[in-house]
Amino acid sequence: MLRLSELVPPPSMRYALTGAVLSLAWYAPTLWAEESPVLDTLTPVQSEYDARDYRVLTLENGLQALLVSDPDADKAAASMNVRVGSAQDPDDLEGLAHFLEHMLFLGTTPYPEPDAYQRYIADNAGSHNAFTSQQDTNYFFDVAPEALPGALDRFSAFFLSPLFNADQLESERNIIHSEYMARIRDESRRENDVLDQVLNPDNATTGFAVGSRETLADPATGEASLRERIIDFYHSHYDANVMNLAVIAPQPLDTLEEWVVERFANIPDNGLTAPTIDAPLALADELPLYLERQSLLDRRQLNVYFPVPDPIQYYRTKPASLIAHLLGDESEGSLLAVLRKAGLADGLSAGVGRGDGEHALFTVAISLTPRGAERLEDVQATLFAAVDEIRREGIEQWRFDEQATLAEQAFRFQQHGDAQSEATQLAMSLSRYPVEDVQYAPYRMDAMDDDTQARYLDALTPDNMIRVYSAADIESDTVSPWFDTQWRALAAPPASGQALGGLSLPAPNPFIAHDLTLEPGQDKAPSILVETPSFRVWHMQDSRFNTPSVEWRISLQHPSASYSAEEAVLTRMLAGWLNDSLSTTLYPAWLAGQSFSAYPHARGMTLSFSGWRDGQTPFIEQAIEQLERAPITDEVFDRVRYQLAREWRNAPQAALYGQAGRALSEALMRPQWSSTELYRASERLERHHLEDFRRRFLASLYVDAMAVGNLDADEARAQADLIRDALRPRLERDEVANLTPLAIDEGGQVLHPDSARDESLVLRYAQGRDESVQEQATLGVIAQWLGTPFYQRLRTEQQLGYVVNAGYSPLLDAPGIAFMVQSADVESDEIAHRIDAFLESAGEELDTLDDATLAPYRRALADRLLERDTSLAGMANRYWQATARDPVRFDRREALAKEVMTVSPERIQAAWPALMARTLDVRFDPHDEPSDLTAFRATLSPFPRSAETR
Repeated sequence: MLRLSELVPPPSMRYALTGAVLSLAWYAPTLWAEESPVLDTLTPVQSEYDARDYRVLTLENGLQALLVSDPDADKAAASMNVRVGSAQDPDDLEGLAHFLEHMLFLGTTPYPEPDAYQRYIADNAGSHNAFTSQQDTNYFFDVAPEALPGALDRFSAFFLSPLFNADQLESERNIIHSEYMARIRDESRRENDVLDQVLNPDNATTGFAVGSRETLADPATGEASLRERIIDFYHSHYDANVMNLAVIAPQPLDTLEEWVVERFANIPDNGLTAPTIDAPLALADELPLYLERQSLLDRRQLNVYFPVPDPIQYYRTKPASLIAHLLGDESEGSLLAVLRKAGLADGLSAGVGRGDGEHALFTVAISLTPRGAERLEDVQATLFAAVDEIRREGIEQWRFDEQATLAEQAFRFQQHGDAQSEATQLAMSLSRYPVEDVQYAPYRMDAMDDDTQARYLDALTPDNMIRVYSAADIESDTVSPWFDTQWRALAAPPASGQALGGLSLPAPNPFIAHDLTLEPGQDKAPSILVETPSFRVWHMQDSRFNTPSVEWRISLQHPSASYSAEEAVLTRMLAGWLNDSLSTTLYPAWLAGQSFSAYPHARGMTLSFSGWRDGQTPFIEQAIEQLERAPITDEVFDRVRYQLAREWRNAPQAALYGQAGRALSEALMRPQWSSTELYRASERLERHHLEDFRRRFLASLYVDAMAVGNLDADEARAQADLIRDALRPRLERDEVANLTPLAIDEGGQVLHPDSARDESLVLRYAQGRDESVQEQATLGVIAQWLGTPFYQRLRTEQQLGYVVNAGYSPLLDAPGIAFMVQSADVESDEIAHRIDAFLESAGEELDTLDDATLAPYRRALADRLLERDTSLAGMANRYWQATARDPVRFDRREALAKEVMTVSPERIQAAWPALMARTLDVRFDPHDEPSDLTAFRATLSPFPRSAETR
């Protein structure tokens, strides 16, 4: 097993390509008998703190498979990345690659039922999905480890014997169209739709990727049928040589290898290679371009695109990343800091996107204020002044070394996250990088490449750009073809702008951690470290994630934080002001691995600190000092109020299913305030209101805090004393009102969200009887039982829409089940009728439900509840959420999982009538008048508590 701390061979010895087989001779790969379908086994570079075992197989058919044995994993996962995507769509069937992705889920020779794969995954505590991008199609799942062989049986059949069921073609084409309509208002897709009109049409990534009923219509009589075209596309592009598989599981590598070889070695080898794209993204003689496009959101955005070489070929030296780091910096003297100080911008990012392996777009995205929108030329001039500053000073060696140090620290102590996401990332990396760098590539920085850096800087010029300004008030007769975006091309501005002064490159980062030793010690759960009537601190020492990091959460609670819409706005403003006012000062700390954010909640706001143990104490001190004593300037107050108001004004344009969820929460939780109420309240507030609120807020606090991570009790206590001395809490916990769930009245009620969307939706919410763990477990099992058939019947069979799901959805401890359908074609009354019919048939099935049938649903839910934490931050957040409950119990999920295993058919039958009697529908059709959620909420009573939660 090769680890980063061991000797790494010189580049010339690292890898060699022989035909289609990648071999790392320096690693002395395992020798195989002649009859083995495995040609080679290799091992990637890994961190010294990564205890997992790795093996990369190259099979005779050309398939590469990365196996990861993680004995601690409680989930197994797999991802197959196929190096074919929408760029390979034929001109007369745009969206075909995406359509094929959908069809593979709908039956194979050994498992012909359309829901065989999905049901097996769901019944074994798993989840699954897939995506199609311009150059890749990726399929992935996770599942209980013992179910991995069966999941791989069904998964591998996608690539061996799909049925392409003719009776599923029409329904799945409708689903594709629903997916397209669900995304037609997505701003990033609208921007790309406009870009595609001006980029080089010969570049295959500029086509329509999603597909629709129109583009996927059956060809004319006499031509090959749509099904025949799908099958032809599959056989022409799907091949073992362009597939990369990643499997993560607790089983040993030899077992995983046996399973993979048995199931994937027979995927056809047709000698294909991954497609390449030679045509440039943009034509140099057509640049520069100045475009404007209409945004559906109330926002003003300037995106400047520069055609550059795809930096993936320079991943070992990352020249484009260094330039993006300098342009995207937020510290004093940075491009963003100068624009913010002048009141022209409130956000900025820089990086490379739309890469096709050869070509890409280096993008600088600037979120403008209204004043910035009036001074576009000055903003542009300041951008190019920042580029000139980099050219003038040059990128010195110490800047590269600093970034390389930070990257090495991040790789050394990386946390892998959930198995499904990790498998997907590894499968895609395996398709792009040499085996040794499958994990290391994003972090690897071997040496500075001055020549390539100069090439990238030379590309960032006014003559080599596409400038896109988007705003809600842009109007044009020209509309993009797929996402209905009004846009227009402009002549070059007659005069250049005036660059702002004060630009400078960042100084050496003073926050880089030096003490990264791991302190031994492991607690089972958090325990109280400090407790007074007004101040409580929990602590848990942890070393299982092998990172010298600490997660601090500090909740500042005040009685009036959500008392009125005005106070709720002021709470949000105070948190927003604190984040904004610290962003310039603490940006270098964020780069160095320390992060801070303040976020509002119903009881006040929480200060969240994440990062290395070394240097965290002064970081906490600085944030609290800023909160208490820093002046609130007009500049920052106006910017924060504008950002919040923009968010509330744009709420009706958000994804409809998200709006429905928020409407449900606003209706059934107290205190809550709608976006409209918050926006109106914000218009009445001035800077002095926030100053007064800060004074009142800090004068009367109750403080809850928690430290989880690699620090001992003495270190945590010292930091806790610092926090208490600085904040001086004086209220008791019961002086601050809790967020309270409300009970739905029987009889069924209908509410409408305040939405500007064009789709229809029904969110049916069925509520339990009380907060007892027995009721929570019972509804959880019911949701597990209904989830797959609800999806299968209303989405796959009835084709109601792309967004279809059913699942357990509690409001705090108040249990409930949400049934969601969003449709571009079917009105809400008809959707509700279909949901009624489904629930009626489910009720009839209860009469014959027996324990043997119910058992896998219990097991799947219990396994989900007991899934391990995959990151320190995730574990800290789970424990932190538990402290907001009364009583505080850190074993809630374990207790619930134990109760789940006792749920019987009789319990479900007893709970069902009450569940069906207490329902609330959030429905929407275009042009529905929004309901008065405040008035509705006032009619409801608190949800019944159980003895165990009182």
